[in-house]
Amino acid sequence: MRLHDIAHGRTGDKGDISNISVIAYDPANWDTLRDLLTSDRVAAHFGTFPAANVTRYELPQLHALNFVIQGALTGGVTRSLALDAHGKCLASVLLDMELPGVA
Repeated sequence: MRLHDIAHGRTGDKGDISNISVIAYDPANWDTLRDLLTSDRVAAHFGTFPAANVTRYELPQLHALNFVIQGALTGGVTRSLALDAHGKCLASVLLDMELPGVA
């Protein structure tokens, strides 16, 4: 099962920092999200972000996790030549993550 089967995402940016929120569709999946989506696993999924640069915040009242990724936007919106300078596609990339042991 992929993350997008049980959650949706939203992104934001500030300078060179991206934040990605992952929100469970069903509160029953909150424990699965909290247990499986660690900062290290998110960093490994992207592959280019050092794990030390991914900070996870839990929002249990919203059944959501928020990941703040330093240096994710190659200089920030006004400095980057990237096609997605705001990092809006990063939520889609994260939601494509395969969740081990979840059927």
